[in-house]
Amino acid sequence: MASWQAHFLDLWMRVLVKRPLKGQTDIDQVRRILAGGKLPIPPSMRFRDDMVGGIKGEWVTARGTPKATLLYLHGGGYFACSPRTHRPITAAYAQHGFEVFVPDYRLAPEHPFPAAILDAEAAWNGLLASGHAAHALTLSGDSAGGGLALALLLTLRDQGAAMPAAAALLSPWADLAATGASIRGNARRDAMFTKEGILNCSQLYLGGQDAKMPLASPVFADLHGLPPLLIHVGDREMLRDDSTRLAEHARAAGVAVDLRLWPVVPHVWQLAQFVPEARLSMQLLSQFLLSHVATTQVARAA
Repeated sequence: MASWQAHFLDLWMRVLVKRPLKGQTDIDQVRRILAGGKLPIPPSMRFRDDMVGGIKGEWVTARGTPKATLLYLHGGGYFACSPRTHRPITAAYAQHGFEVFVPDYRLAPEHPFPAAILDAEAAWNGLLASGHAAHALTLSGDSAGGGLALALLLTLRDQGAAMPAAAALLSPWADLAATGASIRGNARRDAMFTKEGILNCSQLYLGGQDAKMPLASPVFADLHGLPPLLIHVGDREMLRDDSTRLAEHARAAGVAVDLRLWPVVPHVWQLAQFVPEARLSMQLLSQFLLSHVATTQVARAA
């Protein structure tokens, strides 16, 4: 049964996000709406600006020695948000034992596809160049950042490059063509999106390029050879079937996938850490990533 906080968040999103976004065409105004929430951040967090692989970003750490390093790719439709807007998530990861680097990758429409992918790849290579071993690195991202994480994995696989131990995806936007059945079926139940808004974001990022390109929409990609994936998505989301189809296709390609659907919660509810489902999700995502780092290290030692 969903918590009362989850129901409250669903209502809050409908009033303060979905309603103002509906029909809005001013990019700067949409950016302000998406970046306007002041959600609480766990105490005693450390945020440090840095440049990794030539990409600006920030490190997020908590007290104590980190157990693993995480490359986190923030969401925002590829045209909005920043490492700062997603601090509730990255700080939660830090609390669970990660040192987190969040690249401030270039945004559309000023920097359309594939600029974000190139920046994510540069940040990954920068982590490797700075002494981080790939088998001890993990990857995560939400919404567009989830799709970007998948695009990075596909890029690394096709290059024959080292990949992270595992990846955790939070409501990934994996179909920029908006072909999933949940786009229609959840149109009223979704607390944030409209189909028009989704397609407008897609156009801003792609600038007229094919929305079904595998690196733009990984749900259409050959997913063989990817590391283990954990996917969390809300059952009411219009993007729900991006996750369910992604999981189905990845499993068919031999990838280990753990998919969990959550009731009531809106898109990327993990940003609202006052919601019990957000805290539990972050705990499970962290445990998954850390367990695969540990398994990889044991296998290498053996």
